[in-house]
Amino acid sequence: MEYRDYYEILGVKKGAPDKEIKKAYRRLARKYHPDVNPDDKQAEEHFKEINEAYQVLSDSEKRKKYDQLGADWYRYQQQGGRPGDYDWSRWSSGGGPGFKVHYGSPEDLQDMFGGGGGGFSDFFNRIFGMGGARTAGRRPPGAGDFDSLYGNPYGGQAGPQRGQDYQQEVDISLYEAHHGATRVLEKDGRRLEIKIPPGAKTGTKVRLKGEGSPGVLGGQAGDLYLVVKVRLDAGWERKGDDLYTHVEVDLYTALLGGKVRVQTLSGPVMLTIQPETQNGKLLRLRGKGMPVLRHKGEYGDLYAKVDVRLPTELTPRQRELLEQIRAADADGG
Repeated sequence: MEYRDYYEILGVKKGAPDKEIKKAYRRLARKYHPDVNPDDKQAEEHFKEINEAYQVLSDSEKRKKYDQLGADWYRYQQQGGRPGDYDWSRWSSGGGPGFKVHYGSPEDLQDMFGGGGGGFSDFFNRIFGMGGARTAGRRPPGAGDFDSLYGNPYGGQAGPQRGQDYQQEVDISLYEAHHGATRVLEKDGRRLEIKIPPGAKTGTKVRLKGEGSPGVLGGQAGDLYLVVKVRLDAGWERKGDDLYTHVEVDLYTALLGGKVRVQTLSGPVMLTIQPETQNGKLLRLRGKGMPVLRHKGEYGDLYAKVDVRLPTELTPRQRELLEQIRAADADGG
């Protein structure tokens, strides 16, 4: 994999202010845009390089990482290192400021220039993760859309582009999923407090508006999505909004009936056991399951599977009585 000099691609010096980078991008985008250069593959490739360079240099976090990588790369070259031996894995990343980010599928990128035409370079994908800004993943605009997105090629302003969204996986316990949870993330030196609603499932997304990648050319910032992963605690199973657990019942209560204590996620309750309850029977506790996500006051059910525990270390008297019961049962009465 080759190192890509984004400053050289945009024709600016390292350390150039954001205003100069934006100005260079606008000028080059107008010059090499496919609508201005129809059927010119070389111009199209250069246009993609320009967009990729701007995605990095216009994002403060990406640019900081890229500058650190560049300094390390040049030191490596000065020491006589061979390009093929450079350890790129130290710089590999899912992208995003201060937290791991999951991007969309590679197929989304292949639509950038009408199918098999492109996507970001291997260098970009390896260092910043598969993706880039969502707007960079669009098919090229038609001739009538050029002015609105990039400005008139003979003057005018380039249009704003929305920043990319970030996704961050967050683990919560089943108890937290039942009662709701709070997580704190640090981003750009700020603490973000995120509330995860009761009833969240694995795959539930919690949106933080405007906390994704900065917009391009004054466009709206992307969003940050926390993607919930619920850890199942031992002894519990979840199916939708219903919960399943086990309840231990001694032999005598199973035969004669009585009450047993069942632990639910909202606290212990007493469960009535009917006489002659069989081992493995499912007993339903209505409304003791998970909260229904974003439906306040609605709950699933809890199903407790009876686990009959047989007595051990019988006393002589207990053994005698059981022998009498067995004999009576054998006699049919």
